[in-house]
Amino acid sequence: MLDMLGNIFKNLGSKPATRMYPFEKRTPYKNARGRVEGVAIENCIFCGICAKRCPSDAITVKKEEKSWELDPFKCIICGVCAESCPKKCISMGEEHRTSALKKEKAKYVQPPKAAGEEKAAG
Repeated sequence: MLDMLGNIFKNLGSKPATRMYPFEKRTPYKNARGRVEGVAIENCIFCGICAKRCPSDAITVKKEEKSWELDPFKCIICGVCAESCPKKCISMGEEHRTSALKKEKAKYVQPPKAAGEEKAAG
């Protein structure tokens, strides 16, 4: 019993072994897969390769509507979508997502191109 008192007083006098999380946040490691950070929808060609390669079916690509949808609650943050995209429209971030209050899907829709832009591209 007295042996335990020495251990208690030693721990009371030392600093904590863990990080004081809300006040002291750890910086993410370089190249860590934290979340799908962004989609450059303007560059997307809606080929659907990212959706086909996604192991958890978290991505839905609708070519007719020119829209792209990500379900972050299905996503397992493997990064296959970002690696397989031929236009490199998808980017992975190093920080993890914050807690969510509602289950919402991220939907990206390509804005319609102006008449002058279509002629220049074609």
